[in-house]
Amino acid sequence: MSYLAGEYDVIVIGAGHAGCEAALASARMGCNTLLLTINLDMVAFMPCNPSIGGPAKGHVVREIDALGGEMGRNIDKTFIQMRMLNTGKGPAVHALRAQADKFLYQQTMKETLERTPNLTLSQGMVEELIVEDGVCRGCVTKTGAQFLSKAVVLTTGTYLRGKVIVGELMYESGPNNQQPSLKLSESLRAVGLQLVRFKTGTPPRVHKDTIDFNKMEIQPGDDKPQFFSFETTEGPSGEQLPCWLTYTSAETHEVINSNLHRAPMFSGAIEGTGPRYCPSIEDKIVRFADKPKHQLFLEPEGRFTSEYYVQGLSTSMPEEVQLRILRSIPGLENVQMMRTGYAIEYDAVVPTQLWPSLETKIVPGLFTAGQINGTSGYEEAAGQGIMAGINAARKVQGKEPVVLDRSQAYIGVLIDDLVTKGTNEPYRLLTSRAEYRLLLRHDNADLRLTGIGHDIGLIPEDRYQRFLHKKSMIEQEVSRLHKTKLRPEEHVQSILAEAGSVLLNNSVDAASILRRPEITYQHIERMLPSPFDLDEEMKEQVEIQIKYIGYIEKQLQQVERLKKMEKKRIPEQLNYNDVHGLASEAKQKLSSIRPISIGQASRISGVTPADISILLVYLEQFNKKTVAEANAR
Repeated sequence: MSYLAGEYDVIVIGAGHAGCEAALASARMGCNTLLLTINLDMVAFMPCNPSIGGPAKGHVVREIDALGGEMGRNIDKTFIQMRMLNTGKGPAVHALRAQADKFLYQQTMKETLERTPNLTLSQGMVEELIVEDGVCRGCVTKTGAQFLSKAVVLTTGTYLRGKVIVGELMYESGPNNQQPSLKLSESLRAVGLQLVRFKTGTPPRVHKDTIDFNKMEIQPGDDKPQFFSFETTEGPSGEQLPCWLTYTSAETHEVINSNLHRAPMFSGAIEGTGPRYCPSIEDKIVRFADKPKHQLFLEPEGRFTSEYYVQGLSTSMPEEVQLRILRSIPGLENVQMMRTGYAIEYDAVVPTQLWPSLETKIVPGLFTAGQINGTSGYEEAAGQGIMAGINAARKVQGKEPVVLDRSQAYIGVLIDDLVTKGTNEPYRLLTSRAEYRLLLRHDNADLRLTGIGHDIGLIPEDRYQRFLHKKSMIEQEVSRLHKTKLRPEEHVQSILAEAGSVLLNNSVDAASILRRPEITYQHIERMLPSPFDLDEEMKEQVEIQIKYIGYIEKQLQQVERLKKMEKKRIPEQLNYNDVHGLASEAKQKLSSIRPISIGQASRISGVTPADISILLVYLEQFNKKTVAEANAR
C-alpha cells in the first residue's frame, strides 16, 4: 500500500557529493527541498580515496565555493593534510589537494544538511519515479511513501543495480557493502531513458600498525596550507598527517601475472566499462608491461582510525591474491588487510539525453547529476550537483536555467563534454580538456563566478561586498603598476641585481618590470610599496594578471569568437532532416543531441565544419521565414 508522505518543491534522490550540493543549493534558494538517501549514515561518504581536489578537480571545488556551494568549506573544516600540487609549473595547472578525515567529513556535511532551513533529510529507498503526462512529479519509496514535487534531481552514484566483484565472488551491493538500488533502473527505462553499464573499483585498506614506514618516502603537507573556500581563514586544529610513497616490486608483478586468469576484468566476469585514467593495478601491469614498478601512496583515512588507503592499488583480484600482492610491496611485508579491494558495476544514464541545464530531454522536471551521468570522482559529482540543484530550483521558480560555458568554469567544460559528446567510459575531468585553462585558474574562481552565485541567491550580501572590495583592490593595484614609473635609483637597482635581473638604464613602468620571469610581486612591493592594504590572494592576482597579460588577452579574444557561436541559437523544434546538404552522420547526431546553439553543435563528434556552414545558411533562411510568418499573422 502506498500513501502520500509529503509535497515539496524539489526532491533530491541520493545524498552523496552530488546530492548534498543539489539539496543545499535548492534549499538555500528558497525551495522546500527533500533529500532522500538509502542510509543516513552514508551521507557524503567517500567510498574510494579519502581526498578532495587535485588537477582540474581542485579547480571545480573552488568553483563550487565561488557559486555558494559547500564542498570547499567542508573539506577546509575536516582535512588532515593540504598540499598545492604542480607549483613548479604555471598557475593554470596549480591544484590544491586535501587528505580528508573521511568520517569527520561525513559528520560535518550531515550536520550542515540538518541545520539548513527549507531542507528535510530523510532515509528511504526510492524505487519508482512518478511521471504524469510525461512530466516528473515525484517518487515512491520501498515502503510505499509517495513524495510529490515540482522537480526531481537524481544523484544515485554507483548504487543503481550495483554489483560488487572480488575474484570469482559476485553479489548485488552498493559501495562498501551498502544496499544497492535494484528497481529504480526499471523505472528510468520505463520512462524512456537509455542506460549503460559502467565499472569502477577501490583498493584494499590496511592497518597502520603493520606498515613499515621506514621503507617508504614521507609526503608531508604544506607548511602554510592554502584553503579551498574563499571564506576560510583558519584550518582544523592538530598537526597535518603525512602520506607515504612506495612502489610495486618485481614480485608484485609476478603475483599479478600468474593470477590474471582469476582477474574478473580479464576473465570476462566484468561487463561494465572501467575508467581509463584510474585503472586497476592488474590493468596497469598488463598495459605497461615494460615498467618495472608503479607508484603507490599510503594515505590515512582519518585522524582517529588505523585504516590506510593504498592509492594506486585498485583491484578486483581474489582476496587471498590481494593479500599476496600487498605483502610483495616494500614496507607492507607483514601488513594486515582490513578491507578487501573490489570492483563495482552500476547503471548510468547516457548523458547526451540531457540539456546543458542537466534536465533530461525526455522527462521534463527530472534532473540527473554525478556518477549517474557517467562521471567519476567526488568533485565532478559535486560540480554537477550544485548546477542541477540551482536549475531545479529555478525551474520551480519559473526562471531560466543557469548554464556555465567552457570559458567560465571547469564545471562548464565538464557538463558541455557530457551533454555534447557523451562518454563511453567513466569520465574524469583533466586540465587538458579545458581549451581556456589559463582563464580557468584555481586562483581566480571567485572573480569568475561569485557574481553569478550572488545573482542566483547563493552568495550572501556580506560575502559579496567583501568580494567586490577584493576585486576593486586588485584592479587599482594593477592600474597603479601600469601607470607608475620605476627610475634607476639605487634601491631599485639593488633589488634587481639581487633577483638576477637586468638593471635599468631609464625609467620603466612597474608592470613591465613585473613581467620579467625572475621578478615577483614581492620584489615590486619592496621597490614601490602599495598604498592599498592587499592580502596574499590579492597580490597573487596582481602578479598573474600582469605577468600573463599577453596570453590572457589572446584567450579572451578566442572566447569572444566562441560567444558569437554560442549566441546563434538553434530552435528546439528544428527538423534536421529538412536541412539539405547535411551529411547523414551529422543529421543523426544533431537530431539525437539537439544542441541549443551553433557553438554546441560544432563540438559534436561527427559534425564537420562543412555541416556547420550548411546549418548556418539554413538557420538564416529559417529565421527569416519565421519572422515573415509572424508578421503575416
